[in-house]
Amino acid sequence: MNNQQINSGRSIRNLLRQRWLVVSFALMLTGLGAALTGTLFQKGIYGLNEWRLNLLETLPPWLVLPLLGSLGGLISATIISKFAPAAGGSGVTQVMAWMRHRQVPMGLKVGLGKLIGGIIAIGSGFPLGPEGPAVQMGGSIAWQMAQWLKAPITFRRVIVAAGSGAGIAAIFSAPIGGFIYAIEELLNSSRPVVLLLVVVTTFWADSWADILQGQGFELDIDFPLNINVLPIDFIYLIGLGVIVGILAQLYCQYVLIMQQLGNIWFKNKLIQKMTISGFLLGSIFSFLPSEFHHVGELKKLIVLGNGNISLALGTFIVLFFSTGLAAASGAPGGLFFPMLILGGCIGSACGTWVEALTGHFPTTYTLAGMGAFVAACTRTPICAMFLAFAPTKNLLILKPVLLTCLTSFLIARIFNNHSIYERQIAMEMNPTNYLFSNNKRENSLESTNENNQLTSPPQ
Repeated sequence: MNNQQINSGRSIRNLLRQRWLVVSFALMLTGLGAALTGTLFQKGIYGLNEWRLNLLETLPPWLVLPLLGSLGGLISATIISKFAPAAGGSGVTQVMAWMRHRQVPMGLKVGLGKLIGGIIAIGSGFPLGPEGPAVQMGGSIAWQMAQWLKAPITFRRVIVAAGSGAGIAAIFSAPIGGFIYAIEELLNSSRPVVLLLVVVTTFWADSWADILQGQGFELDIDFPLNINVLPIDFIYLIGLGVIVGILAQLYCQYVLIMQQLGNIWFKNKLIQKMTISGFLLGSIFSFLPSEFHHVGELKKLIVLGNGNISLALGTFIVLFFSTGLAAASGAPGGLFFPMLILGGCIGSACGTWVEALTGHFPTTYTLAGMGAFVAACTRTPICAMFLAFAPTKNLLILKPVLLTCLTSFLIARIFNNHSIYERQIAMEMNPTNYLFSNNKRENSLESTNENNQLTSPPQ
């Protein structure tokens, strides 16, 4: 441990000793803010989706979906462009860039812009998830808390990571997943005082989310499964990890290429880019079966699909290409949710094939595929395992899911050492020539990661 890490740890401990009550209150409010914005985000998206589905009962999809997609893209992009330009995109890359010492705006204005713009974009048909915005909203609230506290810069780094993890915890009802995400992806730290601050904030966020959603503290299992893992399944799960790792790398590269092309074609014209993308996405989904008109329900259909291989593969193809287009538009939405569905599709399809060959259906395949796809794209296998665990709350799935996550993670690293978010940050440094500067990009990322814990983030 170097001197700067020792000094930063001391400054945080001194703050806790001198102002422990204020810090405790700030962590509680950060968790509440992450839970509140996450809950409002989900409720807003659900409400717009329901309104859109009601329109589809009386009007043809070819009219409703392109019109709402383009209108939603126009309104969302206008709000972001005029009110909070930093609220565009997934949200994860913005927080990661701030943690890597880049001048990225934070605060309540950014969080509010993300909340409103994200609800409109996703609710109008952009096939993205709420978790990326939740990360940025939670991090922005935490940053504001640190500003009000007039806390040292080293503490701001910790509380922003904790707030971002709290966003994950609130959206997925996965406090352990949010905690691991903050440590594994953002902080890379094992100091006890840091772990304490992060775990308190993420568990506060999960508890507040349960209270705000009226669930209390009862165990709410969305996808009950009878876990039956045979010794031979571990070989199959490793094979699944290899397949998912390769497909996840293809997906990352496709998303990055689409974003690169969007940068080249539209430059900084976010309103034009999102309006056209919304129209194209609406047009594509208007010709698909009604199951695809509510992307949020596809996760349940895949997990409980009872071996419907055509639905699994069809969903994979549609979301593979449509989420790349949505991400390229700069819409305020996350990629975690699409990654989970894409991985679940591959897991479900592979499980059906294994059943056809052996007569045994491995019940963990779908969830293992979900976690493995996230692990391969984000390079966070432990966090991915707990996100896949969250829907079932069944401890028996941890071992098979972790095996698949680690396999896909190692396979993905053969192709590229960096997560999709790290590569997106590199693209922002070179927005119109990313595809042709691979060596410089790798060196830049390595240098940034090596210095990540040695300097203080911007104020």
